[in-house]
Amino acid sequence: MSSHHIVKEKQEPALIIANGASCKFELLEQLLGWSPFVMVLDGAIGRVLDLGIKVDVLLGDFDRNEIDLEKIKKDQFPIEIIHTPDQEKTDLEKGIEFLINRGFPAVNIVWATGLRMDHTLANVFNLVKYKYQIKLVLLDDHSKIIPLNSHEYSFEKWYTAGTVISLLPLPRAEGINTSNLKYNLHDGALEIGGQLGNSNEAETNGIVSISYTSGELVLLECID
Repeated sequence: MSSHHIVKEKQEPALIIANGASCKFELLEQLLGWSPFVMVLDGAIGRVLDLGIKVDVLLGDFDRNEIDLEKIKKDQFPIEIIHTPDQEKTDLEKGIEFLINRGFPAVNIVWATGLRMDHTLANVFNLVKYKYQIKLVLLDDHSKIIPLNSHEYSFEKWYTAGTVISLLPLPRAEGINTSNLKYNLHDGALEIGGQLGNSNEAETNGIVSISYTSGELVLLECID
């Protein structure tokens, strides 16, 4: 399976397929339609190839002996294979940095949650690390996770009434203002160990607006 189309000056987001729990085929297929440039982290390559996906970049430390790089080079030509043995960073960090250096403006990330909680949390935290360098969205079957940017005036997006929206501070965010949520904040603060912003929802069909002045804040669109 391949949904590749012509890339126009890297206007479309790239796609990173990590090595966590797989998502539904329908979600992956939808993302491939929007992301003609596909990077796979080495631990996931077997599952990805089984789905018939055309891969542009395979990245990792390749410490798994079962990976037959020569066969992958032949079957996926002209795939680019990037060896990144640096153990100071995760493969996801190295993958994001690769795309930043290549000039991509945005990246969607899948298969980055669900198996080990330490990996899941690290992947979410890394969204904040790179959010001023590239637009990042992490998706699975139940959540879309978007790091918000306090340097921008506000995050605005149209939602259907009742859409579950959670705000996660990492570890604290201040000066939070929202509109069209069931429980709005007005110059509020959220903090791990204190008040959290989970399980809120869009009040009506329309634009939800979120801004904040300091700290770090991540938005989660959630589906039960």
